[in-house]
Amino acid sequence: MTDLDSFIAGLPKAELHLHIEGSLEPEQMFAFAQRNGVAIPYASVDEVRAAYAFGNLQDFLDIYYAGADVLRTQADFHDLATAYFDRAAADGVVHAEIMFDPQTHTDRGVPFGVVIEGLLSAMAAAEERHGLTSALILSFLRHLSEDAAFETLAAAEPWLDRIAAVGLDSSELGHPPEKFARVFAAAAAKGLKLVAHAGEEGPPDYVWQALDTLKVDRIDHGNRALEDETLVARLARDAMTLTVCPLSNLKLCVVGDLAEHPLDRMLALGLRATINSDDPAYFGGYIGDNYRAVTAGRGLDRAALVTLARNSFTGSFLPDTAVAANLDRLDRYVAAHA
Repeated sequence: MTDLDSFIAGLPKAELHLHIEGSLEPEQMFAFAQRNGVAIPYASVDEVRAAYAFGNLQDFLDIYYAGADVLRTQADFHDLATAYFDRAAADGVVHAEIMFDPQTHTDRGVPFGVVIEGLLSAMAAAEERHGLTSALILSFLRHLSEDAAFETLAAAEPWLDRIAAVGLDSSELGHPPEKFARVFAAAAAKGLKLVAHAGEEGPPDYVWQALDTLKVDRIDHGNRALEDETLVARLARDAMTLTVCPLSNLKLCVVGDLAEHPLDRMLALGLRATINSDDPAYFGGYIGDNYRAVTAGRGLDRAALVTLARNSFTGSFLPDTAVAANLDRLDRYVAAHA
């Protein structure tokens, strides 16, 4: 391990863009399928890994939804999240804001309460075991209707005090943010923060819609915003956080090579970019892997890495006092590793 790799491993950081269903490792898929008596179309872990060759976002989503079918019980969701938190803690994550897709499960007959209670129990255990705080983001599936999103928001009502935000994910092309304007307004009225995937495969106009129609507090991905100078200036002026996912961008062919990744350009343009892992089991790495890969690909220095970590806290939905405490922790770490 190089000095820079070691520095990354210990660097206090937050993860703001993680789909918990996307942390389902092939070994877990087999284990959950066996204990729940669920048939899967793969004969071995190696077959599953071989299937993780995606040409685009939809190729990935097809296997993602098939894999989620093995998740049936509260214990499954607890174990899935616990495995993620253990890996995140080892990567220096001290706070995580994890997305979950309830419609992926409720449409299969798994009750909303089974999903969220399993996640909440794992979150409590992670804080006790690692001191790692976390928050939940309920993500609506954009290939479904806004009415279905409203039904999901209603199902979440008993747990809204334990949900930090709502989000928007799944197939981006053909499903513009404006499709969900009313349900996002309803979520905001309930006091929830708002995030949305925009500008990954969709055009810069989708980022504009997320900002002006959905009135989001954070943009997930946002790569294609760089195609619009006026939009870049707006994002920089508003200090809008972008939750960038380098290995996801590579795996889904958003970039052809990490040497072409725009992360350092985002920083140079004054954008509040962060590093995240998205769906790490499918995209080849957790948050530490993403930090190391893009650092190697773009030649990032310590100052850039510290800025990215700082952005992850200032872009989080933590209370101001917790943000300040984490920034102090970061500053002390940097001073100790000067």
